[in-house]
Amino acid sequence: MKGTALAAVPAIVMRGITKRFPGVVALDDVSLEVAAGELHAICGENGAGKSTLMKILSGVQRPDAGDLEVHGRPVRFRGTREAEQAGIAIIHQELALVDDLPVAANVFLGRERRTALGLVDDRAQADETARLLADLDCTVDPWARTGGLRVGDQQLVEIAKALSVNASIVVMDEPTSALTEAESARLERTIARLRARGTTILYISHKMDEVFRLADRITVLRDGRHVRTVDRVATTPREVTGWMVGRDIAGHDGVRRRLRGDRVLEVRDLTLPWPGHARGRRLDGVSFDLHAGEILGVAGLMGAGRTELLETIFGASDPTWTGSIRLAGRPVRFTHPSEACRAGVAMVTEDRKRLGLFPDLDVAANVSLCSLTKALRNGLLSRSAEEHLVSGPIRATGVKAPGPHAAVTGLSGGNQQKCIIGRWLLTEPRVLLLDDPTRGVDVGAKAELYTLIDGLCRDGLAVLLTSSELPELLALADRIIVLSEGRLTATFDRQEANEQAIMEAATGGARRVDGPGAQVPT
Repeated sequence: MKGTALAAVPAIVMRGITKRFPGVVALDDVSLEVAAGELHAICGENGAGKSTLMKILSGVQRPDAGDLEVHGRPVRFRGTREAEQAGIAIIHQELALVDDLPVAANVFLGRERRTALGLVDDRAQADETARLLADLDCTVDPWARTGGLRVGDQQLVEIAKALSVNASIVVMDEPTSALTEAESARLERTIARLRARGTTILYISHKMDEVFRLADRITVLRDGRHVRTVDRVATTPREVTGWMVGRDIAGHDGVRRRLRGDRVLEVRDLTLPWPGHARGRRLDGVSFDLHAGEILGVAGLMGAGRTELLETIFGASDPTWTGSIRLAGRPVRFTHPSEACRAGVAMVTEDRKRLGLFPDLDVAANVSLCSLTKALRNGLLSRSAEEHLVSGPIRATGVKAPGPHAAVTGLSGGNQQKCIIGRWLLTEPRVLLLDDPTRGVDVGAKAELYTLIDGLCRDGLAVLLTSSELPELLALADRIIVLSEGRLTATFDRQEANEQAIMEAATGGARRVDGPGAQVPT
């Protein structure tokens, strides 16, 4: 705590907060009290109002009704700068970084350090950024171009940016959505240090294991309304998810055996150079097979080569790779994703916002994008033909939208992801590459995506799946391969896979790769 006076007064009091957007009541008379120095988790499905409530607290948006107190003082922020001056910092779920600026410039954007002559003090900013990143156990260069970083590293830059304000209240909106287990552990250590200083933390997360490991109390929102606030020790993850969705959610057991078909994809000795880096290779001699009707999981820490593996297969990486890839017995070497698409390979990228969605297009256009020739009539795009074309994948994936021409940006993260999967199903792929497909979606949508992926696999599709969540891989995958610094260090059958063994292989403690369930199957 920062003193008994502060501890005796709630850090945050919200009374009757209401916020409306055209056609939508985002928050309806929400009241919330957060004690000073506590970690208070805010849970709810996408669209429940969590982020809107936090944006009001941090000055991004203004409420239509209701009152807000911070450390006992009534406030009505007119912008984020006033909120920062009151000691509030927010780490947004959607990254708000300028790609072309160096890391340090992003951390201090709008609050630049100045020299005596009034010029931006780049050196001071870089030194302070290096210190902040070191507190996160992050080795990113403060001078590096931000747009060249992986999503996980960019998220850590966002966290450093918030910490640079030295806030007494920190809002973390899905901070680990793009982080691996190791990076999430770093963040938890940082959270522990913040709490030791008396910092109050509001923590939005869909990950129940995180919530129940970190939180003092949990508040649940549903459809813009406050459902309840409980002590973490007085409830269970299953009970909380039930409050979130208004129904009981059974976990995806992933244990029903699938019938594995013919070998569809063969990768042998795949090596991807990394010029200028000490390691020299992003991928180093990776070999595996993938069969029809099988989900092959890919585990590994950030930088292990998971995304690079999928991108190389899909023709979206540096073409200088060596080794061999065979699709249905035929050697292939895709130099562009369009070639992979025509050959029956599809890929859902890890960064839905930047690489998956086309925000200016509606739902139908996003789904039909890779199959537009099927909706042409006399050389022109037919609106009715397009609607008919996308109706199948929209229905098959369970997209919940007002209609095919609704704005795709108005959908929840889970429904946006279903649109992207539906887009690729229209191409009738034989192999589906899924790169962390449930990142940033809520628990209800995650369960629906699990069911969808499982159903596609049972229909004969071959699925190569990466995930930053080991429980997800253990629930879905028939086999799991583990990458560490670009090398394949282990392969596990479902029966022998467990989190400890996978983490040992992912952190360099390579196990055998030539025993039962670990050999390259024939």
